[in-house]
Amino acid sequence: MADATMYTVRAHIKGVDQAPRKISLVASLVRGRTVADAVVILDHTPKRAALVVKKAIQSAAANAVNTHGLDAKTLVISTLSVTAGPRLRRFKPASRGRALPFEKKSSHILVEVAGLEKQVKKPAAKKAEAAEKPAAEEKN
Repeated sequence: MADATMYTVRAHIKGVDQAPRKISLVASLVRGRTVADAVVILDHTPKRAALVVKKAIQSAAANAVNTHGLDAKTLVISTLSVTAGPRLRRFKPASRGRALPFEKKSSHILVEVAGLEKQVKKPAAKKAEAAEKPAAEEKN
């Protein structure tokens, strides 16, 4: 396996209605781990952001396996970044006719998984049959 190369595949989740700081706390738990380990950790993390991060990781893994033909057992999270998305400015009514401003924050999640290409096994049965046919013809 000296000629095995790692390939990276991306998945973006944009516009998550949660603050990037809260999602980053969950993302730091699984950064650099294998995909299987990350999913188990996120299943047992009692934070709302865990579901979104888990879906992003599973999306990147599905892209790698189904579209790019990588082996699911070798997938490792190479990059997991959370950036700030657009903020919606809103106002909350307060006493004496005032309006108190606040922002509804959103986030973007980028997941890159790296893995090895699946080894395609060549069918050995055809080679064995081809070798047997000339031997059978010689007997006849």
